[in-house]
Amino acid sequence: MLSSREYAVSTEDRFIDIEIKLAHQEDMVESLNQRIYEQQKQIDKLEQMCAALAQHARDQQQSGGGGGGSAANERPPHY
Repeated sequence: MLSSREYAVSTEDRFIDIEIKLAHQEDMVESLNQRIYEQQKQIDKLEQMCAALAQHARDQQQSGGGGGGSAANERPPHY
């Protein structure tokens, strides 16, 4: 059986271990939050690029139709 002094030491050690684990978890959460923030910025940028590309494709399709057909229906130059 543990004496009251041994019990106090083991309880204090347990609290220290818990505090250390909590500090590591807080650090990990902060690190993950930063990574999520960076990824969201990258997703936003890619969505803007995709929207611009889609708009460019629509503009090309609308303005390129007057040349006798679309490029997809033209024969390649080696024919």
